[in-house]
This record gives sequence, structure tokens and C-alpha cells, in this order.
Amino acid sequence: MIKVGITGQKGFIGQHLYNTLGLFPQEFERIEYHRDWFDDETKLNNFVSNCDVIVHLAAMNRHNDANVIYKNNVSLVQKLVGALQNAQSKAHILFSSSSQEEKGNLYGKSKKDGREHLANWAKNAGGKFTGLVIPNVFGPFGHPYYNSFIATFCHQLTQNEQPKIDVDSTVKLIYVQDLVEQIIHHIRNHTDADLVTIPHTSAYKVSDILILLDGFKKQYMEGGVIPNLSNTFELNLFNTFRCYMDVKQHFPVKFTQHTDARGAFVEVIKLNDGGQVSFSTTVSGITRGNHYHTRKIERFAVIKGEALIQLRKIATDDVLDFYLSGTEPAYVDMPIWYTHNIKNIGSDDLYTIFWINEFFNPADPDTYFETV
Repeated sequence: MIKVGITGQKGFIGQHLYNTLGLFPQEFERIEYHRDWFDDETKLNNFVSNCDVIVHLAAMNRHNDANVIYKNNVSLVQKLVGALQNAQSKAHILFSSSSQEEKGNLYGKSKKDGREHLANWAKNAGGKFTGLVIPNVFGPFGHPYYNSFIATFCHQLTQNEQPKIDVDSTVKLIYVQDLVEQIIHHIRNHTDADLVTIPHTSAYKVSDILILLDGFKKQYMEGGVIPNLSNTFELNLFNTFRCYMDVKQHFPVKFTQHTDARGAFVEVIKLNDGGQVSFSTTVSGITRGNHYHTRKIERFAVIKGEALIQLRKIATDDVLDFYLSGTEPAYVDMPIWYTHNIKNIGSDDLYTIFWINEFFNPADPDTYFETV
């Protein structure tokens, strides 16, 4: 069992790493971290003492005064090194640096100086160190106007604002879950290297990304159509976009019913992509689900009976309740990293249609069980 602590645990990358490590409870024990521990020497010493591995993600990315960024980030590293020395630790430290190191700005300089300081500690103390130089990261739950221009664009579009492009450059990108897999790889392999460059997984012009996001808004958010996702980047970008929608406000979406003397006809889903549509009946009082996905796109459509669909974002306590009825057929889409279920709360059988964007693969199910 490897004891892993993450500074910046509740930040953009930190929460993804923390939640992903939780998928391997037999391999990793997650050591809790609180941001105020850097202001309490005793608590920081205790945190360091409990860790076999520390992934140092805590840092300031933006501020009106670049000197504040530099002083803050270097100070965090100095405090961490002090705690490591106090604990006589020989832990494996992984440090998130940035491709900004090469650009000579104060943020990049804070990252380079911090990386070198931790590398020197490791050499002197007999610990291990991995300095990760990371390209631009995007993905769900990033903070707009802070973590990524993609987060900003997604936020603006879902708020019916029009994004503006300052510089239409080509940006090298990595999806946050791909980055997390890289970090876990280096933890497992005990990588000891002052400088490891994490390769980008895609490169796009800012304007091309905005075109894709604007298409997602028109097709999916406004039209309910799953867009054609021709590659992994577009799938990851779409899942990122979905996370900025107000789930409680947007769902459930009511179907349009075309009725005549024969009965009713309902278009359940229009998709420009592949996938699988399933149908189920559920007897009264029974609950299905209580699991979550990290990449799959899934839709629950109630066409007959009375249902309660519940969602809860992993590592949070807020449960979202959606009451659906076959008298007004409707659907709810499941965001990634939200555990979800559906319960028949009526007295008759519940009829539900399920759609998911990929066939079930027992070798790679992307299905993790957790009660809502």
C-alpha cells in the first residue's frame, strides 16, 4: 500500500488525481491534505511524515502582480522542503512544473526554481524526485478565467456569453485524465528524474476549439443532439463542455410527443455518433445503478411509470433529485464522475430507455460502483 498525499488536493488537477487514486483502494491510501497546513508547521510536518509519496500541485497560477505569484510558489516549496527535513523524510516527491519554464516569465521562473530546490533536497536527503513539465491542461471542473481558456470558453458559452479570442495561436494540450494517468505511472515506477517532459496529446488553434465548443452548444445544449465525436480529443472536449452546464437547471428535458389516433411517437435520441440504446422494465421499489463513469456519455429516458433519478458528484455530498413521469416522457444525462441511480417510485412497472456512447466491454467497463 502506497500512502499518497496531494498538495492542492481540491484544485483542478488535484481533485482528478485524488478521485482516480480512489479507484485503486488495494494499491493506494490517500492521505488527507488541507491548504491551511502550509501555515501550520506542526500539521505540515505530520502530513509529510504520513506520506510515502507527495504530489506537489499547490501553486498560484494567476495574479495581477507576477511577483506575488513567484513569492507564493517558491515559499510553498521552501515550506515543503522544511517539513521534509523536519520529518527526516525520504519520500518520493512529484512536482508539477510547466512548459512556461522556457518562457522566462515569473510564473515559469517560480516553477523552475521550485523544481530545482526539491531536486536538491532529494539528492541530499536520499529521497526520490520527479520534476514533471506539463503542457496546457484542460478537462472537467477547471476554473474559468484561471485554469484554462477552454474552461473560460465553456463557462461563457453555457452562460450564453460570447467568448473572445485574444491571440489565435496553436496550443499544445493534454486532457486532465491523461495527465493523471501519467502521474500515477511515475508513482508506480518510482521515477527518479529532475526533468520529465509530459508530452502533449493534441494541438489545436484556439479558434478551432471555439468552433467545436460552439457546435456543442448548438447541437447538444440547445438541440439535444449528441454531436459527431470523430476523435478522442473531441470526446474529451465534449465531456468537458458538459460539465459546465447547470445540470439541475437543464434537466430533465421533456420529449416532444407526436400523437394521433394510433397513439404517440417520441424521438428518444438523435445522435451523430455511435453507441448503444437499451430498454428496461423495473418493478416497483427497485433501484438500478449506483455507479459512475469517467468517460462514458449516458442518457436515461423514462417513457412509462414514475421514477426518481439521483446524481451525486464523486467526493461531494450534494444529491440531485429528478422526478420523471411517463405522462410527460423526459430524460436525464449522466455527467462523468457523477454516481447515479434510478428507482421505480410508482406502483406499476417502470419503462426506461438507456443510451450510452460505447458498447459494454467487460475488459474495460468504465463502471465504478458507489451508492448515491
